[in-house]
Amino acid sequence: MLFHVEMTVKLPPDMPAEQAAEIKSKEKAYSQELQRQGKWRHLWRVAGSYANVSIFDVNDNAELQDLISGLPLFPYMDIQVKPLCQHPSSVRENDA
Repeated sequence: MLFHVEMTVKLPPDMPAEQAAEIKSKEKAYSQELQRQGKWRHLWRVAGSYANVSIFDVNDNAELQDLISGLPLFPYMDIQVKPLCQHPSSVRENDA
C-alpha cells in the first residue's frame, strides 16, 4: 500500500544543540535504511520549512504506524497521512 505522508518537525526551542544533532543523526540513519529497504520510496524536503513530503510503500496501516513511530524525531513531529491508490488514467501499471 502506498501512503502520502507529510511530516513537520517542531523541536523545542530550548533543546540543547548536541541533543538535537544526535536525534537528527539517528533519524538520518533510520530513514536511509527504510529507503534502502524500499519502504520509504520517496522523500522530498519542503522548501522554506523543516518539513518533508514522503511516499511510503508498506503492507498495511499497522506497518506504516510502526515505521513512523520508530522515527527518532516522531515525538517532535506533526504528521498527516493519506492513503493512495492508482488512478485509472495512470499509464504506470506497476506503480500501485
